[in-house]
Amino acid sequence: MTDRKEFRDLAPPERAREAIDSLDLDPDPETVPLTDASGRVLAERIDAGLDVPGFDRASLDGYALRARDTFGADEADPARLGIVGAVHAGEEPDVEVGEGEAVEISTGAVMPPGADAMVMVEKTDEENDEVLVRTSVAPGDSVMLAGADVAAGERALGPGTRLTPREIGLLSALGVDEVPVRGTPRVGIISTGDELVRPGNGLHSERGQIYDVNSYTAASAVEEAGGEAVTYPHAGDDYGEMARLLTTAAEECDLVLSSGSTSASAVDVIYDVIEERGELLLHGVAVKPGKPMLIGRMSEGDDASAYVGLPGYPVSALTIFRTFVAPAIREAAGLPEPRTATVTGTMARRERYAEGRLRYMPVGLVTDADGETLVYPVDKGSGATTSLVEADGVVAVDPDTDYLAEGESVAVELFSPDVRPPSLFGVGEDDPLLSRLLDRLRNPRYLAVGSRQGLRRLRDGTPDVAVTAGPVEREVEAEPLGEWRREWGLVVPDGNPEAVVGLADLVDRDLRFVNRTTDSGLRTSLGNAAADLAEERGVDRREVVDAVDGFDLAVRAHESPARKVRAGQADAGLGLRATAETLGLGFVPLGDQRTVVHANPDRVGKERVADLAAALSDAGDLAAGLPGYDA
Repeated sequence: MTDRKEFRDLAPPERAREAIDSLDLDPDPETVPLTDASGRVLAERIDAGLDVPGFDRASLDGYALRARDTFGADEADPARLGIVGAVHAGEEPDVEVGEGEAVEISTGAVMPPGADAMVMVEKTDEENDEVLVRTSVAPGDSVMLAGADVAAGERALGPGTRLTPREIGLLSALGVDEVPVRGTPRVGIISTGDELVRPGNGLHSERGQIYDVNSYTAASAVEEAGGEAVTYPHAGDDYGEMARLLTTAAEECDLVLSSGSTSASAVDVIYDVIEERGELLLHGVAVKPGKPMLIGRMSEGDDASAYVGLPGYPVSALTIFRTFVAPAIREAAGLPEPRTATVTGTMARRERYAEGRLRYMPVGLVTDADGETLVYPVDKGSGATTSLVEADGVVAVDPDTDYLAEGESVAVELFSPDVRPPSLFGVGEDDPLLSRLLDRLRNPRYLAVGSRQGLRRLRDGTPDVAVTAGPVEREVEAEPLGEWRREWGLVVPDGNPEAVVGLADLVDRDLRFVNRTTDSGLRTSLGNAAADLAEERGVDRREVVDAVDGFDLAVRAHESPARKVRAGQADAGLGLRATAETLGLGFVPLGDQRTVVHANPDRVGKERVADLAAALSDAGDLAAGLPGYDA
């Protein structure tokens, strides 16, 4: 039996940063063509090898002349100069300017010998072979002298300069065709765990398989931080394969990132690989999420490659990466820290916390009717990938904090400076017609938490709207925006092979059933139907419910029971006629539900709430394409 590796003394976050800072992630510098240099960082100083411009250049269209020949000239008494030639851009002058003479010249042309200034054409008139100059000019007027932009030998750009179009323009003006730049840190990415499957391959949920999330999020995050992501094959939980892949990645990359196999379970043994093949600097950090973090080196000496083990849960992995790893990659690439992206808001509701660890709490943002920012927790657990997109940023909660009070001011570190609160924030019942309505709005966010949870959150005052289906057990102060009806019942296999006709069949026969969670409006309607059947039979409701095989087997989404029926895992499931027909299944109607969109009374005047109300006026057209719907 494998010994468990216990978390004894969790390292504070400062120690984790120190451990990563001690690693050498710096890649070797390289030389790249100027055409490929945009966004890269200079590794060395570049001095100008020539003057820019390399000649005295006319700044305007006009006449090149000797400034002293114009002294005292004005509109009433112009200076008369003889025109002795012309010089155009891109040609060598073949004329010299003498006393009392001028040469016609184009913008950017080389100043002819003898001339020390020029006058713009708008201040002149021509008469026969003479030009009348109606202003006086000083030496150097309207002339860019050689080296005025950059002089030969001058420091043009220093090491650490990030090359943007401006710097690329300067280098091209200097005739530079290739530049020395900081190397891009190569980051090897390895996912562990026998349960993982790469997207695109078949998934066997009955074996507990899930798609590999971390390889893709980590690779994207590495590229965003300025590194080059190198994704290696999946390692599983095999010690030998882990060791082989980690060793290969260490030989080829500046940093190796693994995800999973970092906790204290009996099968999480990646720390053994690191201890055997290199040096383990840290195992476990006092943050939430992300406690099971590893920091170490693969191999030893000058050729040692940096190693960081990320937790297996996606939210934990991305939090640890953003907090500890991304800054190290940016520093190795020579890139500056990104623009600060922090907003201040107030907590929409009270949040308890007392675990003694620094907590990076995922949060969402919503604006109230006055445009003020409210902050609410988005915490489905570290294993919930939807937390990655339902949250807008994180709030760092001090280890000594017991709770955040409603209305308390908090600083939110946004995932990106481009993050904006959703235009409309809704919660409640999962519904196909609602999804079509939301498609008509710009940047809405909707959390399908069920009717009961939707009303609870509306009472808290967080969302703009809440959607309920079926009977509402507890009324809430709200403004109804619109409603529709939907037919609900039992979803059965195509052709209804068990000849199910109603709820009584589930009670009286040995049929497998899949229910919805207690927060669902469908579950409430089914519970009421069970109570009615119990009253008809003169028995207790619990007796009816207990007789249904699977009544307590609850799934969250509105299609989930139907999909289990289609997969042959159940004889019937709670659902909608629209879902049954979409999936090619049979349907046994049990009733219809009133589905209502409730507006937060404090947000009725919000622009996107009004937009939703307008979209609801067209709900009838959308309902026409959904079986069992009426609006």
